[in-house]
Amino acid sequence: MSYQRIDRISEEVRREVDAIIRDELHDPRISGTFSVTRADVTGDLRYAKIYISVLEDDKRDDLMAALKNAKGYIRRSLSKRMIIRYTPELTFVSDKNIEYGVHIAKVLADTLGTEESTDDRDEQET
Repeated sequence: MSYQRIDRISEEVRREVDAIIRDELHDPRISGTFSVTRADVTGDLRYAKIYISVLEDDKRDDLMAALKNAKGYIRRSLSKRMIIRYTPELTFVSDKNIEYGVHIAKVLADTLGTEESTDDRDEQET
């Protein structure tokens, strides 16, 4: 199987899982700001790792537990929505890349802010 096909299937799995979680699951633990950032489907289409990014740290554990409990339902719904030979076994993983990006942006802003204030003081002294 070509890598392009696997990439297309992975993206379709990501979109469909996101839609299933948002539209069909009515678990109160699934709330807040989250996003399905990526899906990695293996070459044989047997397994898929779904990366979930949660912006609120206090709701992360509850959301991941709810998704773990509902993964059978999500897989069955995915099999009805997609026509592929095998419906992959789903594994949900917490993705912290967005949080890390926000942290790096904050550090850069703080660093640039201190450099600008240092430059302003240097200009005032001369």
